[in-house]
Amino acid sequence: MNASRPTVHPVEAPPLITEAANNVPRVRMKDIQGMPGTAGGLALRFCQFVFAVLSLCVMATTSDFTSVTAFCYLVAAVGLQSLWSLSLAMVDIYALLVKRCLRNPRVVSFFAIGDGITSTLTFAAACSSAGITVLMGNDLGICGQNHCTEFETATAMAFISWFTVSLSFLLNFWSLASR
Repeated sequence: MNASRPTVHPVEAPPLITEAANNVPRVRMKDIQGMPGTAGGLALRFCQFVFAVLSLCVMATTSDFTSVTAFCYLVAAVGLQSLWSLSLAMVDIYALLVKRCLRNPRVVSFFAIGDGITSTLTFAAACSSAGITVLMGNDLGICGQNHCTEFETATAMAFISWFTVSLSFLLNFWSLASR
């Protein structure tokens, strides 16, 4: 029979915990661009703000967007998105100027929750507006009477804003989960 035989390997005793062992500096994970307080994070916030404001402005310049509830919802969602992105861009600018790291778990949780809520609202508004523009353009054929091009442009800008917010959400959530 070819059974293995147990062997005994000597094991060293673990080192005693001393004062010097407690004062070892912690190794901090490198900041990934796109996280709060980095230049990449500021760039993402700026893109979110610009595309949300563009969507808001294009939709608000049409005279008949108030006749469709989905378009009113889009205006409200991208308005909230632009305010959120602008306020967090200011926080990122402050963090970059004073060279502060925004790695506090409560701050990152706040950013992640806010990004998750605003990205969900923006995505839902963009999807509902896209459905209405397809209905008006393809199914009803009433684009001659409405501002279909403006509606489609505002919807596309909202989708781009949602995409950049989703990137911020994922990076914040990943930063929070990797602690």
